[in-house]
Amino acid sequence: MSGSRRIPRAAAEVVPDRRRRERLGFDEAILCESKTEEQLRHILVDAANRADTLLLTRLDAERAARLSADFPDALDYERGSRTGYFGPVAPPVGPARVAVVSAGTSDVPVCREAVRTLGYYGAACTEVYDVGVAGVWRLMERLEELGRHEVAIAVAGMDAALPSVLAGLVPSFVIAVPTSTGYGAAEGGRTALKALLTSCAPGLVVVNIDNGYGAACAALRMLRAAGETA
Repeated sequence: MSGSRRIPRAAAEVVPDRRRRERLGFDEAILCESKTEEQLRHILVDAANRADTLLLTRLDAERAARLSADFPDALDYERGSRTGYFGPVAPPVGPARVAVVSAGTSDVPVCREAVRTLGYYGAACTEVYDVGVAGVWRLMERLEELGRHEVAIAVAGMDAALPSVLAGLVPSFVIAVPTSTGYGAAEGGRTALKALLTSCAPGLVVVNIDNGYGAACAALRMLRAAGETA
């Protein structure tokens, strides 16, 4: 229409949920994987204008480098977890109430997504990696330490035995994260997911495949519901 204001396409396609923290205690996390670079740039410009901070997930290193050039010193990016903090985020403080545990080294990227999410909200955690049941003595050596945490996020692929074993040995609230680690019958993590959903460990909670972010948010909700500050 003549004289009408043209809204940029990226702006028309993006509707920020600015009141999510007020409702839920969480900022809107920006899932970058399926967004165009134009959309991401619009989101970051909007956040910068409002002096907001953002948690970016599934952001590949190449796009992170280009966005960092546009926003010098504003983007704290970690390649392994594919996460970014946009804007100032204070380091975690206080004792670690959450343990993040991996079965193998290949599961660490998913663990780091959980760790970075916890860190964004100021929650300290203990990281314990490569303690899968193929060498179960590694896990047994850390059980006393792990059992002192209110929550344990257990991350495993292949047959995903670690979370079930851990949930049968420690009193912590255990959140299982199946990963796509494995080959053949592992089916991209579906075998791990089904194994965990049918676990006989009482009270084991399961999130979706490779969902470190979701596991961290579940841990934060649990701590807050219990009256803890994370």
